[in-house]
Amino acid sequence: MATFTWIPSIGASLTVKPNVRRVSFGDGYEQRLAYGINTQPEVWSLEFRGKSTGDASAIDNFLRARGAVQAFDWTTPSGITGKFTCEEWSRTIEEPNIENIRATFKQVFDLS
Repeated sequence: MATFTWIPSIGASLTVKPNVRRVSFGDGYEQRLAYGINTQPEVWSLEFRGKSTGDASAIDNFLRARGAVQAFDWTTPSGITGKFTCEEWSRTIEEPNIENIRATFKQVFDLS
């Protein structure tokens, strides 16, 4: 499995939305149950600012090669290594040879 090795700029943000099944009853009563084994996947919003065109192209090519289908290994800013996919990213040109990339990495729990 490929490993994403580029380090994001300071300011990465983490979102966690637990997988929960809910059953609501007519009197306002609600029951909740964790759904699945891995119930708290992490979603990271990342920026890679001030990258050279070569580095930005390398990041872009890495993500395109996986096409949001193949997972890759990545170590989060909090130091936890896991498997992630990237379903969306953008690339902006700030000035000649200076580019920014924004990406969202979603933790997955594959067997591969």
